[in-house]
Amino acid sequence: MSDAIHHECGLAMIRLRKPLSYYHEKYGTSLHGLKSLQLLMRKMRNRGQDGAGMATIKLDHPPGKKFISRKRSNKTDYLADLWKGVYRRFDELTAEQLADGEYLKSNLPYTGELMMGHLRYGTHGSNDIETCHPFLRQSNWKTRCLIVAGNFNLTNVNEMFQELVELGQFPKEKSDTVTVLEKIGHFLDDEVQRIHTWHKPDGHSNIAINDIIAEELDVQRLLKRASKKFDGGYVMGGMIGHGDAFVMRDPAGIRPAFYFENEEFVAVASERPALQTTFNVPIEKIREVEPGHALIIKKNGEVSMEPFTKKLPRAACSFERIYFSRGTDRDIYLERKELGRRLAKAVTKAIDYDFNNTVFSYIPNTAETAYMGMIEGLEDELTEWKRKAIKKKRKAGKNGLSKILSTKVRNEKIVVKDGKTRTFIADTSSRDDMVSHVYDVTYGIVRNHVDTLVLLDDSIVRGTTMRDSIIKIVSRLLPKRIIVVSSAPQIRYPDCYGIDMSRMGEFVAFKAMEALLAKRGKKKLMKATYKKAVAELKKPDAEQTNVLSELYDLFKYEEVSDMIAEIMTPKGTRPQVDVIYQTIKDLRASCPNNNGDWYFSGNYPTPGGFRVVNKAFVNYMEGNNERAY
Repeated sequence: MSDAIHHECGLAMIRLRKPLSYYHEKYGTSLHGLKSLQLLMRKMRNRGQDGAGMATIKLDHPPGKKFISRKRSNKTDYLADLWKGVYRRFDELTAEQLADGEYLKSNLPYTGELMMGHLRYGTHGSNDIETCHPFLRQSNWKTRCLIVAGNFNLTNVNEMFQELVELGQFPKEKSDTVTVLEKIGHFLDDEVQRIHTWHKPDGHSNIAINDIIAEELDVQRLLKRASKKFDGGYVMGGMIGHGDAFVMRDPAGIRPAFYFENEEFVAVASERPALQTTFNVPIEKIREVEPGHALIIKKNGEVSMEPFTKKLPRAACSFERIYFSRGTDRDIYLERKELGRRLAKAVTKAIDYDFNNTVFSYIPNTAETAYMGMIEGLEDELTEWKRKAIKKKRKAGKNGLSKILSTKVRNEKIVVKDGKTRTFIADTSSRDDMVSHVYDVTYGIVRNHVDTLVLLDDSIVRGTTMRDSIIKIVSRLLPKRIIVVSSAPQIRYPDCYGIDMSRMGEFVAFKAMEALLAKRGKKKLMKATYKKAVAELKKPDAEQTNVLSELYDLFKYEEVSDMIAEIMTPKGTRPQVDVIYQTIKDLRASCPNNNGDWYFSGNYPTPGGFRVVNKAFVNYMEGNNERAY
């Protein structure tokens, strides 16, 4: 991803099933749970660059002693700062005290059996400490205390906020996190009160009723009631003060969640490899939290998977496979390779089988695995070309055959990100110049005016980094031609389930479509579609359709790609620039279990998505730069 986008958060949860002393005896430290949570978060650091937080709950802790601890950080080195603050409380303890689990639980914070961590990658709003998860709803009643963290965006925050107001609440801010916290909190209060009212006439003391509530609280019922109006992509983790916990996943399975359990731990994470590494377990031991279900961990350690809403057709986010998740997951690794391999035929056609005069490379980091797949595919194409060429030139003699056999795929590292380049310069013109040098190139590999340079990127969203930095720099190598290849299809539509991509004017594919309309004298269709979008927004969410797709349907896929190439070509660039995009068909074939491709197809998995795309288009036409949800 050469264009920086904000996306995705990471969630981790651990429930210890043994006393702290057990972990000291087996693993050499009573803080093994904390260290495991730390490792889970470290292994998912790709999912949070704005901040991090963690919270713990101590089970069966006596009154008068703090049983909930929370720590958050939004510093530049947020993970290091977070855990430094956590472990600071243990620095002055003796070896005997550190080995004594009961002493630690009685006297030190962060020593609970139930713990949750969160990595924040903000999609909207400020980046201050108060925006970092977990969020805490406090009460003197253990059973009413609630901690929530998650990876989610809801499309209907305004509606849910108003619902809270009508319930008599006074939420402190209109955000999806606060709204979710208060929504679940309201029904938690209601369920607790219901159980209390039911048992009070039996003569139980209030203290005894607390224990009854902890035992009888129906978390599934609570989540069913709280989530009725949820529309969006989400994985939400919650811990209740007395010790129950849950992780709930949206009904379309948009956002990822995995879990592992044995006699020692129950652990949940946003990425499967993090669990495999932390607990040293094979892939077969890791399971998914089912869409529309909640993994419920009761205070006694029992685990169940319970439905809380009606499942929708599976639409797990395909961008997870292309870009978001770390590529160390076995399935994601293979799928990324397949994405690259399926591009090989189109690339070979584009260079007209001229392997001798073509250099292949990629934009660093996240595109590397797809690039490996593309190279494998290119080698297969080259092998087939050689077979046909040899058959044709059997009479060409030894020299002719040698030339054919010596042809290779020229696989080179041409573009390198300069990690030492910083762009926080006050002067705008200077900053723009620095941005253009974020990437560096390898000189002397591409032959001037002879070689075509093929560059693979995992996806192209805005095209600004490609235009303002990469193409400018690689054009200095004087290639005959530059072909930019995207392992993802054209990103045409806004996202509202986890990524800050809701402004139509930022998408280079949208700009290309608009430019094509203008070029062909059809710009008036923009106004006609705007009127349709306004009319759609007056309908209930469930009745709305994506009117913007009508404009894209006017043009062939290749026509949009060609216009994108034109837009991304800086003024004065000598080499011809072409763009090849992955097709939606090949995306679906490469990632068959993650078919949430609304970014590319406009097929939104929830009603709120159709409202967002129509609102985003209306905002663009009205010059309104606000988010569409």
